[in-house]
Amino acid sequence: MKLSSRGRGCCVAGSRERGPPPRSPFVHQLRLSPLQKAKIAIMTLTLFPIRLFFAAFMMLLAWPFAFIASMGSDEQDLEKPLSWWRKIVDILLKAIMRMMWLAGGFHWINVKGTRALPAEAAILTVAPHSSYFDAIPVTMTFASIVMKAESKDIPIWGTLIKYIRPVFVSRSDQDSRKKTVEEIKRRAQSDGKWPQIMIFPEGTCTNRSCLITFKPGAFIPGVPVQPVVLRYPNKLDTITWTWQGPGALEILWLTLCQFHNSVEIEFLPVYVPSEEERKNPVLYANNVRLVMAQALGVPVTDYTFEDCQLALAEGQLRLPSDTCLLEFAKLVRSLGLKPETLEDDLDKYAARAMKMKKGKVNLKAFSAYLGFPVSHTLESMFALFDENEEGRIDIREFVVALSVVCKPSKTLETIQLAFQLYQSENGAITEEDLAHILKTAMGVSQINVTHLFRAVDGEGKGNITYDDFYRFAELHPHFAKDYLYADEMGAESGLVTSSLLAPNGICTDFSPENAEDKNNPLQKKLN
Repeated sequence: MKLSSRGRGCCVAGSRERGPPPRSPFVHQLRLSPLQKAKIAIMTLTLFPIRLFFAAFMMLLAWPFAFIASMGSDEQDLEKPLSWWRKIVDILLKAIMRMMWLAGGFHWINVKGTRALPAEAAILTVAPHSSYFDAIPVTMTFASIVMKAESKDIPIWGTLIKYIRPVFVSRSDQDSRKKTVEEIKRRAQSDGKWPQIMIFPEGTCTNRSCLITFKPGAFIPGVPVQPVVLRYPNKLDTITWTWQGPGALEILWLTLCQFHNSVEIEFLPVYVPSEEERKNPVLYANNVRLVMAQALGVPVTDYTFEDCQLALAEGQLRLPSDTCLLEFAKLVRSLGLKPETLEDDLDKYAARAMKMKKGKVNLKAFSAYLGFPVSHTLESMFALFDENEEGRIDIREFVVALSVVCKPSKTLETIQLAFQLYQSENGAITEEDLAHILKTAMGVSQINVTHLFRAVDGEGKGNITYDDFYRFAELHPHFAKDYLYADEMGAESGLVTSSLLAPNGICTDFSPENAEDKNNPLQKKLN
């Protein structure tokens, strides 16, 4: 597979063109110079413990005020204007929270634009979502947010959460997502009686290099929303907390070790949906995303949280940060191949590929092979595999790539299928075949497999069978790291560090059409 403008060109910010960003939105690489390391070491011994103590003290100080203000409140009270003493508590809590952020080095918060009244925009859509520091606008506005129900039971933090009257999502209730959307609609259509709801429509954290697909939940009510964009214009980015990169505690430590941390919050004009957008939440979400991307000066992409799952699947082959397979997965969805039938489709396409000769096919033959008419999406997918731009592709590469997307954690099953596609009559493949297989399975344009091939081919036969490879993989379960990544990617792949899978608490995915996979450990960060 290749990395070219035909296959994965980036889109222009704010345009209606779609394409992946120049780097994976789920990876954050933080490299420190010797001088920066020295500064952090000094700050760790001096300023860091003071800031940490003061920030914790401010949170503890806020707790009794939030506890008293939350006592005895029922739903009817919440829809009434705040009493005079609750207004005082509101002001005190905002001041305490501001002091907490001040302790973290956010000496001033640059606010642009004007926040709309609840009657003008019941929902605030905030992006990009890149860190737990995105809670800053929440504590400034005390807008309601969407939270998992378990959060209210966390000591101290749970009391502060309940004070802002969140919409709770229960993971034990199968109908919770549907109920959440209904509750958002009810509040949004209350003519400003309820506080505004602040929603992070991306549903997960990214590195702010683009805006990924917005979940439609915030746009289902069909009411006007106010887009809010966040920026962290710091020379050293210690803020970003993504799936690959520094973990939550490391981000906290590094950020508190910076003398000053900048943040900008811009309230954009209220977006009033058209009649067509009210009827089509996905269209509404996409159009609001374009407006926000234009304000940020970043591209939009159809990457989703599901692409993050692919990028970080726990198989022997971990995908590099610049893999083409994220773009391929997006095209698979756009083509109309459904996740629930993808394994059956894979079996069907693999069987067809084995019956075909090993020669290459053109676009028309590729269209007939897939059973889809020629379209822009199909042409883009074809271009991904047309490495030399000769108008012909090896159909086996498509099957291998589809297997990775379908079974990202089952590396050996993909390798076994690839051996069946590439092996000669004696059941063996050459070093060149292995290079084709692995570069397709990892979605890269070039890869050196000589070290790995020679290790598997211990007898120096010049070819290997799947049994040879399987026995080697059993003895060396980290073969990719030992024989591929060390030579080819190293730190450049972004695979050296991994984030702690801890909840960030403010980016719930509550879209009713997305069923939750309770067995997926990656869901722990999507709260």
